[in-house]
Amino acid sequence: MVKVNGTELALAGKTVAEYLATTNYDPKRIAVERNGDIVFKSQYAVTVLKDGDSLEIVSFVGGG
Repeated sequence: MVKVNGTELALAGKTVAEYLATTNYDPKRIAVERNGDIVFKSQYAVTVLKDGDSLEIVSFVGGG
């Protein structure tokens, strides 16, 4: 199980990119942190999630 923003999901073995493809997140407007470290966008397709990982995904919101 992988914890994403506090919710446990069965994502072990998937990449960050594979997970994001199943969501409504806009990859251009988010930051992803895995186990306390920022995952660079260039690494989404090769970063494989493991049991016990914790992801925090933050969306950037524009306004003014």
